[in-house]
Parts: sequence; C-alpha cells; structure tokens
Amino acid sequence: QVRLVESGGGSVQAGGSLRLSCKLSGYTGGAFCMGWFRQGSGKERERVATLNGYGETAYSDPVKGRFTVSKDNAENRLYLQMTGLRPEDTAVYYCAGRFSRFCAVDYSDYVYWGQGTQVTVSS
Repeated sequence: QVRLVESGGGSVQAGGSLRLSCKLSGYTGGAFCMGWFRQGSGKERERVATLNGYGETAYSDPVKGRFTVSKDNAENRLYLQMTGLRPEDTAVYYCAGRFSRFCAVDYSDYVYWGQGTQVTVSS
C-alpha cells in the first residue's frame, strides 16, 4: 500500500524560505508521478509542482522561479524548496502521487495523498 507522509511546514515571514518533505513508502515500482498541491482557506486545491519518473518538472505560474521540486530516489523522498514566500502562499500543502508516467494538473487525478502540512506566511 503506497503511503505518503509530509513534514516541514511552519510559519515564516514574507520573503522567507521553507522546505517540505514527503516520504514515500510501499512503492514497489512502475511509472509514478509525484507532486505538491495546496489548498488555501476557502479555496480549491491547486497544483503547485509535479515531478515524473523521468525527472521532468512542472510548476504553476504563481510559484515559478520561487519553488523547486526535487526527489531523492535513494530515500524515496520528494521535496519542495520554497523561497521568496508570500502571504498568498499560505495554505495546507499536500503531497500526492499517481501511477502514471504523466503528471496531471487536476488534483482529482491523483489517488495517493498525504495528510497535509500547514504553511503560514505573515506579512
């Protein structure tokens, strides 16, 4: 059973940085896309960044140039390095995964989810 567990959220001031981590367990092989999504209060869950099995990344426009997604294959960990944080980045951040070589944009296409970690950016 695939399981995702996030860590690394917290509170920072605008302009600060945080790194989120997502531990993948129960994965035994096959094309697997992983990504980060976020959901602000009263908002729909949205894609932040994804990374497929070929190492190809994709980012939403609001975070391009500020956030970086990466993966440590030896440790089965997905990371999201966030810099230049803004108050509008405040949200619960979720790690997600799906068995596919393609990374979908829509959150409903992902089957596996972590419990979420809160990121709060104050001005």
